[in-house]
Amino acid sequence: MRAKLLKLSGPVLVLAAAVGVVILLKATAPEPQTDEAPPRPVTVYTHLAESSDAILDVQTQGEVRARTMINLTAQVSGRVISVSPEYVEGGRFSPDTVLLEIDDGDYRLALREAEAAVAAAELSVEKALADADVARKQLRDVPNASSLSLKKPQIAEAKARREAALAALELAKLNVERTHVRLPFEGRVARTDVHIGEVINVGTTLAEVFSTDRVQVRLPLNNRQLSALGLPIGYAAEAGAAPTVEFTADVAGTTQHWTGRLTRIDAAVDPSTRLIYATAEVEDPYGAGRSEQGMPLAVGLFVEAQITGRSLEDTVKIPSKGLRPGNQLFVVDSSGLLDIRTAEVAHTTSQYAIISEGLRPGERLIVSALRNPISGMALSTIDERQFASRED
Repeated sequence: MRAKLLKLSGPVLVLAAAVGVVILLKATAPEPQTDEAPPRPVTVYTHLAESSDAILDVQTQGEVRARTMINLTAQVSGRVISVSPEYVEGGRFSPDTVLLEIDDGDYRLALREAEAAVAAAELSVEKALADADVARKQLRDVPNASSLSLKKPQIAEAKARREAALAALELAKLNVERTHVRLPFEGRVARTDVHIGEVINVGTTLAEVFSTDRVQVRLPLNNRQLSALGLPIGYAAEAGAAPTVEFTADVAGTTQHWTGRLTRIDAAVDPSTRLIYATAEVEDPYGAGRSEQGMPLAVGLFVEAQITGRSLEDTVKIPSKGLRPGNQLFVVDSSGLLDIRTAEVAHTTSQYAIISEGLRPGERLIVSALRNPISGMALSTIDERQFASRED
């Protein structure tokens, strides 16, 4: 029996010994060597942050309008007998230039009648005074003589008739003057509405005209832009202290520039847009206020405007492409690794941003695209100025 058990347990012991050897070999086997290379640094373009005092420029836009634009209407009726060479669309006129002339024949006759009526009224006054003098002498000894018997009402009536005749004379002179249509300011003709030979009535529109002494541009501002200007709602500029406004527009295939001043800010917010409007003006836009190329700042032109705002000290000005969504900045730290920060932004435009907190002078700001940014990732940097000089 014992010999039989030994015979059966032999193979089992051999198998167990083999398994033990395998386990021992695996436990004492050396670790396989891995050749994992470190991640390659990502190449980025950087901008060197510099401290500066910044002026907050506000960019907006608007349409050029004349300060004065009116419909010129007739004050007398009659036939148009002449028009001046300036009475054309775009025509330029000076103060008191006669643009149109209306037939004044009837009005000159009315003037002669008015002059005759004044002469007759003067005679009536003289006669009433003479009659009163005679009555006063005749009633010298009559106590309590009535004013009627002394001809006082007759004198008052004669003087009143004279005043009425004088007023009629002034109106007749005024009507003769009104047959020569003129304006008290320098301007341009935007539209003409009548022609020689046409009979017009009082109130007929003769032309649309506008002044050219200055033009205005209404500029919409939001709360951020108003803050950048540092000006209150209802602001009115004092002489010599108005902020500068630079206007630009593409005219005839060339970018033109004009300079104006911000003269006022509305005292109320537009309820439909929640914006507030500022008004800028350019003096003599068709003369001294023209661009360097001689282009006038024409009425109706749509322009871009840059308003000079308030100034800030000890800030960092960066290209706008360096500011990421959520006011984040990608900065290369001293070890060449990515540092993702959230900055305090004082002002932004389409070209640049002003950083008040979150970026120190001398640090390198990433201004190129960076896919899947992770804090601490290795970076290889190229200064954008070197890249720009290579391109030049």
